[in-house]
Amino acid sequence: MKQKIKCRKDLRRIINDLKGRRKRIVFTNGCFDLLHVGHLRYLEKAKTLGDILVVGVNSDQSVRNLKGPKRPILPEKERAEILSGLECVDYITLFDEPTPLKLISLLQPHVLVKGGDWTKEDVVGKERVEELGGDVVILPFVKGSSTTNLIEGILKRYEKRDG
Repeated sequence: MKQKIKCRKDLRRIINDLKGRRKRIVFTNGCFDLLHVGHLRYLEKAKTLGDILVVGVNSDQSVRNLKGPKRPILPEKERAEILSGLECVDYITLFDEPTPLKLISLLQPHVLVKGGDWTKEDVVGKERVEELGGDVVILPFVKGSSTTNLIEGILKRYEKRDG
């Protein structure tokens, strides 16, 4: 499954080849730290919007900058490898930047997907994708499914109790 994880240069070549064969490319991104059912449902739904699903994964440094010094829980290579085990995910690439704008501009997907915690207007890369004739799709958020909720639940369950 590790063969799904690609550097930008290789991924761009692959995506250009797939576009030449009229494949519809879907792109999404995220931290995917502690994969949960919300992630799974989101990625499975994203895959239905095209032929090839590409996932941009925030690097460890990018996650720390976004989520704070205690994150990520899992290192970037493990997060990417876990995602590569999902049938719905075709390719994965890591990015260090705070946003995936450079990656979106490089790959020029037909569909850009984000979760329901985003509004269409706030999606990074929206303008770039739409100016190329692509679509931006917001998928419903799975209530209660978040890495933060998962971490908080684990901490509560295992906190030391008096007596």
